[in-house]
Amino acid sequence: MLHQVSGAGGLGVVELVLGTGPVVAAVLWLLVAFSVGSWGIILYKLIQISRARRQSERFIAIFWESKNLAAIHTASVGLKRSPVAQVFRAGYQELLQLTRAKRQAVGAESGFSTDLGGIANVMRAMKRQENVELTKLESGITFLATTGSTCPFIGLFGTVWGIMTAFLGLSASHTSSIQAVAPGIAEALITTAVGLVAAIPAQMFYNYFIARVRVLATEMDNFTSEFLNIAERHFLS
Repeated sequence: MLHQVSGAGGLGVVELVLGTGPVVAAVLWLLVAFSVGSWGIILYKLIQISRARRQSERFIAIFWESKNLAAIHTASVGLKRSPVAQVFRAGYQELLQLTRAKRQAVGAESGFSTDLGGIANVMRAMKRQENVELTKLESGITFLATTGSTCPFIGLFGTVWGIMTAFLGLSASHTSSIQAVAPGIAEALITTAVGLVAAIPAQMFYNYFIARVRVLATEMDNFTSEFLNIAERHFLS
């Protein structure tokens, strides 16, 4: 029949899948679960990282176009998906506290000194927020790595088990015909195919997301350095 994709012994792929033993069926369901989970993460991370990149580019443009940190802080409120904007907000809040302390110390005998940790406090606040943002960006990516590295072996296990079962059945039937084991071998090989279908896109997108996160991490590092230079020059000198 034209509508049926035939497998070994005239069986279709669907019939082969439905005819698998309990162990091979469990392997297939496990691989399907890995595949569904990885695709859910892939779609979510595509949206998350795309928004983070767009909003970070917008924030950096606003930062260099504006001369007022308060106005930049106000603009950053609407860019919650931007990791660079969140790093700026952490540094800005710490800078506000330090500048208030500096004003209160004006006229005091000891005065205000950046040697006491002023700029270092801002740097620590920004680095802490950078780690928070990196944790958000990297969440779920490790599942893709796990899927890419383990699913081929899980599928291989199902294949080995299925082939072993097929040959045990051949021994029990006292026949040497290849037709007797062909359906069982075909069933077993399906698990390898499903394992590769689950693993290949997961590994590809894992590499892609890791590269994009590294770009955003570099942008946060560069921005932190630039902001600290500006703060030290104009506010904490």
